[in-house]
Amino acid sequence: MLDLTTTYMGYKLRSPLVASASPLSETVDGIKRLEDAGAGAVVMFSLFEEQLKLEQLALDHYLTYGTESYAEALSYFPEPQDFKTTSEGYLELIRKAKESVEIPIFASLNGTTPEKWVSYAQKIEEAGADGLELNLYSIPTDPEITGAEIEQHDIDVVNAVRRSISIPVAVKLSPYFSNMANMAKRFDEVGASSLVLFNRFYQPDIDVETLEVRPNLLLSTPQAQRLPMRWIAILYGRIHADLAATGGVHSGMDVVKMLLAGATVTMMASALLKHGHSYLSTIEHELLAWMTEYEYVSVAEMRGALSQQHAEDPAAYERAQYMKALTYYRAVKS
Repeated sequence: MLDLTTTYMGYKLRSPLVASASPLSETVDGIKRLEDAGAGAVVMFSLFEEQLKLEQLALDHYLTYGTESYAEALSYFPEPQDFKTTSEGYLELIRKAKESVEIPIFASLNGTTPEKWVSYAQKIEEAGADGLELNLYSIPTDPEITGAEIEQHDIDVVNAVRRSISIPVAVKLSPYFSNMANMAKRFDEVGASSLVLFNRFYQPDIDVETLEVRPNLLLSTPQAQRLPMRWIAILYGRIHADLAATGGVHSGMDVVKMLLAGATVTMMASALLKHGHSYLSTIEHELLAWMTEYEYVSVAEMRGALSQQHAEDPAAYERAQYMKALTYYRAVKS
């Protein structure tokens, strides 16, 4: 019998198929449906740092009172009622989910500073979450801040949260570091149990009729998988943290590619939002069919089979693939 089990963040999962943070996990029923469809674990939808600040400081009054006089203030933050739940509601959802399902439940915090995260991470642990995913999302716009300062800030955030709780911590990070391999090593050294590659940055659009900047969320496509797949292949075997692939995983073959590159788990949201919870079972069937055809008996046997672990010089290997790709394209075009 084929063995799909994998170990992620210290937990044995029935399969490497993990539902990443999305609206599908906003209710206990949604989480149960993901488990029934075959999810090995679920990452709950993200709670935002700004939301915690709004609640603690009671900023609703100050954000709305008199703002009609200042046009810019109208669009900085969502209205408080636009958030899916309160922080207490989030903790209660964790408690109820843990009572209702058997798979691991990982909470998700999205922010930039350690102060709120540390105190709330402790509450998340008390509520029973099996782990915490830190979603590092920030766009530095101050030209006086150096790359080294930005990198150290992110390391400090993860270190502070990791030292404040005993449950495992995953880091969902950006690919836009000057040396991604070095940053992966540093996150690993401060105790990250997993690196989730990569965070997606959602660029706003401009409405040329209303002359307003508007949010514009586009679901991922399979083409997005190339970047995380590349870095998972580079990092596999070189750090201790698990490697979670996210972005562009839309089919069983996408899962196969990520596992061969070295992923411990493959996370997906866009494909499930598009096709529904039950699409997980379709992906699992495609994965099993491929394993049968190519005579792999377990996920563990597949993992890292096509990584760069055995390349003496990964940088030279990457350079060679780059040149081959361009040469091949020119040959085909001519």
